[in-house]
Amino acid sequence: MDKGGNGPENTLLSSYDEAMEALSSLITKRTRADKSNSGDRFDLMFDYVKILDLEEPIKQMKIIHVAGTKGKGSTCTFTESILRNCGFRTGLFTSPHLIDVRERFRLDGLDISEERFLEYFWWCFDRLKEITSDTVPMPTYFRFLALLAFKIFAAVQVDVVILEVGLGGKFDATNVVEYPIVCGVASLGYDHMEILGNTLGQIAGEKAGIFKSGVPAFTVPQPEEAMSVLEQKASELDVNLQVAAPLDPSLLSGLHLGLEGEHQYLNAGLAIALCSTWLQRTGHVGINYLNQTTSLPEEFIKGLATVSLQGRAQIVSDQLIESESPGDLVFYLDGAHSPESMDACAKWFCLATKEDYNSPYNQASSDNRPHESGHSIPVKKSSTQILLFNCMSVRDPQLLLPRLVHACASHGVHFKKALFVPNTSVYNKVGTASQSPAADAQVDVSWQMALQRVWENLTFGEKGRDPKNSDSTCEAVCDDAEKGAHSTENSTVFTSLPLAINWLRDSVRKNQSVRCQVLVTGSLHLLGDVLRLIKK
Repeated sequence: MDKGGNGPENTLLSSYDEAMEALSSLITKRTRADKSNSGDRFDLMFDYVKILDLEEPIKQMKIIHVAGTKGKGSTCTFTESILRNCGFRTGLFTSPHLIDVRERFRLDGLDISEERFLEYFWWCFDRLKEITSDTVPMPTYFRFLALLAFKIFAAVQVDVVILEVGLGGKFDATNVVEYPIVCGVASLGYDHMEILGNTLGQIAGEKAGIFKSGVPAFTVPQPEEAMSVLEQKASELDVNLQVAAPLDPSLLSGLHLGLEGEHQYLNAGLAIALCSTWLQRTGHVGINYLNQTTSLPEEFIKGLATVSLQGRAQIVSDQLIESESPGDLVFYLDGAHSPESMDACAKWFCLATKEDYNSPYNQASSDNRPHESGHSIPVKKSSTQILLFNCMSVRDPQLLLPRLVHACASHGVHFKKALFVPNTSVYNKVGTASQSPAADAQVDVSWQMALQRVWENLTFGEKGRDPKNSDSTCEAVCDDAEKGAHSTENSTVFTSLPLAINWLRDSVRKNQSVRCQVLVTGSLHLLGDVLRLIKK
């Protein structure tokens, strides 16, 4: 390899970093709720489509379009896996990414390669840069990514495109699609209220914005307020809206869904309905799988069982800890960030940690302690549960943390401690630069301190203590390893995620008789940051 910087690997690396810098330039500094800028004009998307010569290619695409508050990413992933196993070339566009922006663009189940990504990235970026003006400015970050997805899928000529809505539906960048094959709406709940509205009806109205005249649509069982709005919008557009039944586990022929959690049977049922309808409407099959209550095609079963998705009910042991017993520090990662998803996350975590405690691995990794007879016998390690949490400041922790705590408590799980950290990655940068704040940078943890106060009130309330005195229990930790942290018996605010991870690793090293089970939730950005630090 040429070490002078002119070799192909160095060229590729620098070109990719350059692309990330260009992409970062499209991130607006405004909050998502701020609608004062002309860049929010949805009609601009159609101008961008024309500039990139994508009008006809998009019309030719055989698209499945999915909106929802919870489960739309899982539904899209199930859908892609099923149709790929049916033999079709698939293109999947989802958001957000956890580690690399290329995760958003999947071709035949794999992230797009750097070479191919760069080819289409610069083709789109340079063309838009050349033609845009004050009247038609450069597209914002997510709009550009959606346009790039259309370009990639058109160039590669996939058989089916699965689009996950980024936010809402009606004014989402993916909604330039005018002729989808079928639409889906996953579970609805309270999220992004600052943009979508404060009632389930208002939120449902925004999500139903992806419905197109005469195009069939499916949803899952919804709260009555949301369902009535979906049905009304469907009726106005002559949309045949049907409710997809949750998947019956017995139809999997003894296999299990690739994604953990009972709520995934809802998403799998929706995916089956979307795939079945797509196959029928594109002329690929004459059988209506929607009415098959006794069996599923083998390809569907394989697709459902082999699917994987980072950050959804994902269990990862710390691969970098130096410990006598690898596996003593286990992270349970779930991107839940709405009140309803906190319930599902809590239920999954409680069941998963109990299964882990009873697993043969825990027996095998336990200490061998001497018995009175003089022989060593294996002793199962005890487990302790820790919460590692952050959420965006537009979300209300008073709606999230109590739901999580109470749901866990109902299953007999109580967190020994909660750790609150700012995300390592920042929202106005993409790529490696987004994870490398200056060493001497002053970190604002006022939001994390607010989260800690909510937590302290919760835990004090549970223990019958006076929450009014919670502030006085917070004190700065003086230990060098935790410099700048604010700690109580029940919680700690760290100024960075690496400090929190190091604290967890030190705790495990100091107490070899305990397995530490860490639930990471509240923010998909946080999940991506954690995965960077614990995976080789």
